[in-house]
Amino acid sequence: MTQWDASQTKAVSSDITEKSNALPARYFTGQDIFEMEKETVFGQYWVYAGHANCIKEAGEYFTRTIGGHDLIVVRDDDGGIKAFNNFSPNDNSELVSETTMTDTENLDTTELTELDDVHVDSIGPLIFVNLSADPMSLDEQAGVMKDRLKALPLGEYEHASRIVSEVECNWKVFSSNYSECDHCQANHQDWIKGISLNESELEVNDYHWVLHYTHAQDVDDELRIHDEHEAQFHYFWPNFTVNMYGTADGYGTYIIDPIDTNRFQLIADYYFEDPELSEEEEAFIRTSRQLQEEDFELVERQWEGLKTGALSQAQLGPNEHTVHRFHQLAQQAYNS
Repeated sequence: MTQWDASQTKAVSSDITEKSNALPARYFTGQDIFEMEKETVFGQYWVYAGHANCIKEAGEYFTRTIGGHDLIVVRDDDGGIKAFNNFSPNDNSELVSETTMTDTENLDTTELTELDDVHVDSIGPLIFVNLSADPMSLDEQAGVMKDRLKALPLGEYEHASRIVSEVECNWKVFSSNYSECDHCQANHQDWIKGISLNESELEVNDYHWVLHYTHAQDVDDELRIHDEHEAQFHYFWPNFTVNMYGTADGYGTYIIDPIDTNRFQLIADYYFEDPELSEEEEAFIRTSRQLQEEDFELVERQWEGLKTGALSQAQLGPNEHTVHRFHQLAQQAYNS
């Protein structure tokens, strides 16, 4: 039963059939929670930083802010990728100015020798960083996702387009929405015509889950990056997705990047064999953008409801296993 009394809320249950199977509302709306997440979520787990194909030459770099830390992600002289805190240990000044993965700059790698580095690992061309002093391995956090994505030719695709949106809701509301498709029939009516939800499958792993959707009509092999005749939406805790729609020879990624308690940025990147988009690829991105805007409208309505304070703890539906896992991981991080 939905809980309206804040004094009666409980931690997220281990069993989805129990009433307390969702995060209490205070974990979405509390400013103290947002500050805590910088350490317990984004300072503890492997977080996606960017794509290796955007920094191909030695000294080429971009910056990322993760868990309140400003980072430099750079290709070193040996061809590897490293990440450093973007401040001088001498006077705490920034070494480089902020620049995105789509507008990289170059630096002299000898300037990095005195900077504090952070842990870096990758899955194919996908670069991850970890701010913890002694993190679990990326292999452990990614699980089967690592082998699956490494088996695909992700590195053969170039960055072709980026759409950045600022959305008025807590980042976890959007992440929960992404992690299920119970809302798709009502909210994505144009897109839903092309897939078969009757043959969908939710796959839940420790820190990674996948939504598999078969297409109502078969799609030519050359329009899929993977062999399965389906769309695949991979979510990697805490805030990264890999989207394989199964209707385009390419893939997309989302970074669900918190700004503060009330806002996040959705950074949507698209990769194709040729960075110069064809008409079909442009149409594909327009469809993806339509789905985003439909989701933004939904989650912003949900957020307005949460902010009223009337709801203390919702109850998930019996099929929302991926959302339940997301809420469990958040609860575990807060308790750490």
